[in-house]
Amino acid sequence: MKKTSLILLVFFSIITFGQGMKFEENKTFKELLALAKKENRLLFLDAYTTWCGPCKMMAKNVFPQASVGEFYNANFINSKIDMEKGEGIDIAKKYNVRVYPTYLFINGDGELIHRVTSYYDPEDFINVGKDAVDPSKQMGALKKKFEAGEKDPEFLKNFIKVYAYTDPVLASKVAKTYFEGKKADLLTQEDLSYLFSLTKDSNSPLFPEFISRKDELLKLMPEENYNRTVNNFKLNAIFNTSFDQTTKILDEKKFITEAKKIMSEEKANSLLLKAKMKIAASDKDTAAYQKYALAYYKDGASAEFTWDELNSVSWYFFENITDKTALGKAILWAKQSVKLNEGYANTDTLANLYLKSGDKVNAKIWAAKAIELAKKEGEDYAETQALLNQLK
Repeated sequence: MKKTSLILLVFFSIITFGQGMKFEENKTFKELLALAKKENRLLFLDAYTTWCGPCKMMAKNVFPQASVGEFYNANFINSKIDMEKGEGIDIAKKYNVRVYPTYLFINGDGELIHRVTSYYDPEDFINVGKDAVDPSKQMGALKKKFEAGEKDPEFLKNFIKVYAYTDPVLASKVAKTYFEGKKADLLTQEDLSYLFSLTKDSNSPLFPEFISRKDELLKLMPEENYNRTVNNFKLNAIFNTSFDQTTKILDEKKFITEAKKIMSEEKANSLLLKAKMKIAASDKDTAAYQKYALAYYKDGASAEFTWDELNSVSWYFFENITDKTALGKAILWAKQSVKLNEGYANTDTLANLYLKSGDKVNAKIWAAKAIELAKKEGEDYAETQALLNQLK
């Protein structure tokens, strides 16, 4: 009996040791913070969503690794919260979580100590954790080093990764320093990701890089896409200078005045409708969004409309609008989106719109088409399959 017990003890010890990361479950965020404070450890929070591909890959390939579990279980209170459900919605707002996966390292008082985003292999993910517990590599220390004049490229890249979503203004400032040190070097894929994600409009300190590196960028993208990108930055600047972030009020007169500097009055007024759509969506004012979208997109035939924006507005109507006439317009937009670039996303949107409008025949046709495309594109089509099943 003693030998058997000993063998079982060893066996269960092996299972425990090799189980990967242990996540605290059925605890509120407040309870997690209290536990972190009690044990004098940081709270590691996997801020995820159910639709995030890299989140699923981390959960499948990295979190279960014994080496990862050994480090994270010893150093952190581990938790994972869906940012689109329950208190996750408020947590996402508080810590400005906008991309997934995001990993937050928070002390017992709720203060953000460190953060990173993206998919990592097990070894790199352990290094992320080591940085989080190293005072010299935490967010506050990075900021002090930069302010003291540190310009090492690797340091600056790490700074950008950490601050990109915590303080994008500061991250842009650091990125400007980084790119100034690379004037003679070609941009890497990583550099491009910084440049595009941190440049918000033509007033951004990084916007000059798009102008000075035009020839280089044209080797990576069609000139049409380059011109559209530059133009969108200018349009964003018009909105950002006319919209008060504190009061959430758009100065329409100022907006039109600024817009007319680079376009006709007719286009300026059209752009104002799109700006109002953006604000209505942010305010969750469905009626206003519907009104402005119907006026802006009309029949969806304008050459200025891209397939993805038409798909986006069509999906918004599917999720939020019940008026049959308005849904009919959304179907036109979705069909135009498919005409411009047929793919799983917009064919699925079209199928859902047809079903919501009561046209089961077309819903079935487009659901089948969407599934066919999803298989070719390697997309998860479970929800579309469920839609098709209910039509059989």
